[in-house]
Amino acid sequence: MLIALIPAFLMSLAAFGIGALIVTATSVAACVFFEWAIGRFLMKKPVTTIFDGSAIITGVLLAFNLPSNLPVWIIILGALFAIGVAKMSFGGLGCNPFNPALAGRVFLLLSFPVQMTSWPQAGQLMSYIDAQTGATPLAVMKEAIKTANPSVLTELPDSFSLLFGFSNSSALGVGSLGEISALALLLGLAYMLWKKIITWHIPISILVTVFVFSGIMHLTNPALYVSPIVQLLTGGVMLGAIFMATDYVTSPMTRKGMLIYGVCIGMLTVVIRLFGNYPEGVSFAILIMNAFTPLINTYCKPKRFGEVAKKK
Repeated sequence: MLIALIPAFLMSLAAFGIGALIVTATSVAACVFFEWAIGRFLMKKPVTTIFDGSAIITGVLLAFNLPSNLPVWIIILGALFAIGVAKMSFGGLGCNPFNPALAGRVFLLLSFPVQMTSWPQAGQLMSYIDAQTGATPLAVMKEAIKTANPSVLTELPDSFSLLFGFSNSSALGVGSLGEISALALLLGLAYMLWKKIITWHIPISILVTVFVFSGIMHLTNPALYVSPIVQLLTGGVMLGAIFMATDYVTSPMTRKGMLIYGVCIGMLTVVIRLFGNYPEGVSFAILIMNAFTPLINTYCKPKRFGEVAKKK
């Protein structure tokens, strides 16, 4: 998974420079430290999970959900919540019901809404805290819906820019570190499918559902609701569908369960984007469905070997 994240990380470096490096390094270091410290001093047991890469992945994914100008102390608090509360308090690796990185991101969003919604513009490679910020494409789309003013949608980058990560609007903020280029994330998806790290069921069901649902809304009012292609290429839907929702621990085990899980995430994402208070909904959608994963596993439980023959 870390290899699959390399293209997206390189795009974040190209867009944000030193800011992307500081945020990612701080997040990874803090996640690894807190996993070691909590296991060593609070749980009083040998800490071996810091060597399996899970804490590093949590740190990278948490960083990919943050702005590139977020202060270091806020990043450390997010890492503490992700590892200490969302993971270690439930027993550590394999026991957490919620995705730790997303839990950390939502905690920071609710606790520090101003800092978490100040999105730097791309191209300020040597700027960190003092980077100029602007509204993201999702914020522009939300403003158009709230004000019923479709004219603001002219500020949106074209689909080509969203796919490759090079915006044609210098006044807009880009978003989180992992949202720069949809193509970079799709390369990661192709790599993980090739290596059979994940299956297609969750990411494809999410993306197809977002496309279909947002496409229906676009057909009802094409002036106000953007095309489904733009919905797929903006925000964190690609990052969430490919790298977050597919977490082994917090997602269903069966293929049928995965499809139900993915469809529900896709629908919730579009509902929150179009009708909720937040411009982005994928983080909340995944966490909500994390809570339903045990129920989905119970409903979609496969038959035991020999069960049919025994009944006969």
